[in-house]
Amino acid sequence: MTFSRSLRAALVAASLLPTLAQASAAADGPPLAGRPAVQPAAKPAPITRIDPTNWFVGMKNPHVQLLVNAPGIGSSQVSLAPYPGVTLDGFQKLESANYLLVNLTISPQAQPGQLKLQFKGNKSFTYSYELRPRNADPARVQGLTQADFIYFLMPDRFSNGDPKNDVVKGTRAPRMSRDSMYARHGGDLKGIENHFAYIKQLGATAIWPTPIVENDMPKASYHGYAVTDCYKVDPRYGTNAEYVQFVRNAHGQGLKVVQDIVLNHWGSYHHLFLDKPAADWFHAFPTFTRSNYNAYPLNDPYASQRDRMLENDGWFDTTMPDVNQSNPLVATYMIQNFLWWVESTGLDGYRIDTYPYSEPKFLMDWGKAIGEEYPKLAMFGEAWEGTEAEQAFFAQNIFPPVNGFKSNLPGVLDFQICFGISDALKGDGGDLNKLYRALQGDWMYTDATRNVPFLDNHDMSRFYSVIGEDFAKFKMGIAWLLTLRGTPQLYYGTEVLMKNFSDPDGKVREDFPGGFAGDKTNYFVARPGQAGEAFDYVSKLLKTLKVPAHTAWVVELRK
Repeated sequence: MTFSRSLRAALVAASLLPTLAQASAAADGPPLAGRPAVQPAAKPAPITRIDPTNWFVGMKNPHVQLLVNAPGIGSSQVSLAPYPGVTLDGFQKLESANYLLVNLTISPQAQPGQLKLQFKGNKSFTYSYELRPRNADPARVQGLTQADFIYFLMPDRFSNGDPKNDVVKGTRAPRMSRDSMYARHGGDLKGIENHFAYIKQLGATAIWPTPIVENDMPKASYHGYAVTDCYKVDPRYGTNAEYVQFVRNAHGQGLKVVQDIVLNHWGSYHHLFLDKPAADWFHAFPTFTRSNYNAYPLNDPYASQRDRMLENDGWFDTTMPDVNQSNPLVATYMIQNFLWWVESTGLDGYRIDTYPYSEPKFLMDWGKAIGEEYPKLAMFGEAWEGTEAEQAFFAQNIFPPVNGFKSNLPGVLDFQICFGISDALKGDGGDLNKLYRALQGDWMYTDATRNVPFLDNHDMSRFYSVIGEDFAKFKMGIAWLLTLRGTPQLYYGTEVLMKNFSDPDGKVREDFPGGFAGDKTNYFVARPGQAGEAFDYVSKLLKTLKVPAHTAWVVELRK
């Protein structure tokens, strides 16, 4: 996510003034408090939307919960026209008159087709809801192994492949400006796809873009971590159909796709926040209350309940309302959403943002539900913690349950390896102890090879700057990264020595040279000087490690 560790520490230590936070929220987003969850009743109208937008036959869990949204729909009665293998279990009114929950059971014998949902009230109508077949293609949902290498990028800053979607009418941030650190720059899915060959030439086997779903926020929407529609690709990146084709084309090129997702919070312009189904779909406080950004209380036997509550229920930022995952209706909505994305696209893995901030029980339920439907799907979380034990707590581990939580997440982003490599290579006499402790701590994991080690990311100073722009140290860091256990990840531009410090973080999210019209330098085509040497070193080392004679050795080395 977008907070540096130093900023988190400062926020934990500092006293935050609610009035200032509320003033900031008033400037950047809709009101944080006082917006009624219960909307006045109106005459039922044809459906505005139903989530999930469609569902599938053949799922292991036969139940699906439909969230129906339309003005005044809550006063309607619902029935289902006869459909073999599908039963209507009932419908449920919510606080808001604009929502209705419809619960269905889909038996294994049900066939794809159109369900006819009949709504009766002041106005009666029939709505067709599609059941699609599950895709049995074995090339879909491949997961990740230690033989993979992940290329992590920010779509908005990587390459602009379709100028027609640069400015989309009706969005809250219609301006695009490459001169602004926090405005949209125009990168998109087509831009990534145009450079699959470059990514493959480097030696990567998987692509992880920052979130591609809609972030229709008025400010800094480029990073993607404030979702406003859980079922829609951001139109400035492309369409849902184009994303499905993007994944298909990536697979055709031998590239896997990891989707970056956020469980903990949404954006304050999310349609379910602007018009809440019920007040308890989000955590609310008398005055704005921020997270304490402190996961230690979650496994501290002496921690206060308030400290645990602030970690899980406090808002990540003024424009990122905290989703109440302890509400079973919300939990089901979210679980179905992420099942829908896997089945709709065939993606290969999920990277979960701000993993420790979500409700612990929900994390267990979510991981179980996703894993049962897609056992090969890779899942790793962002657990930016300060110790090996704290990090291992959020992955599958050997610990007994703590406060009822026992993680079923296969792996985590390995911040301890990142910190260890950086410390070892800083200055003239680096400290190897942190790297040693990071590896020594592998005994705490069920399987540490499921972790994702890395050198830097979009929230941190770039690796080449951290090591003082020392090329010999760069090569040593790359060699460590590619031969340690786990599935290594490289942040876009690290391979061509892009540099800067994360003060502010926009400086480490600069455009990739050559990805945009008018760029004077194009690293996709030619990489002069040490940029070329760096790229070649990464590429050659990866190719060497993939030679059959070396593959078994390096996998064994990474164990």
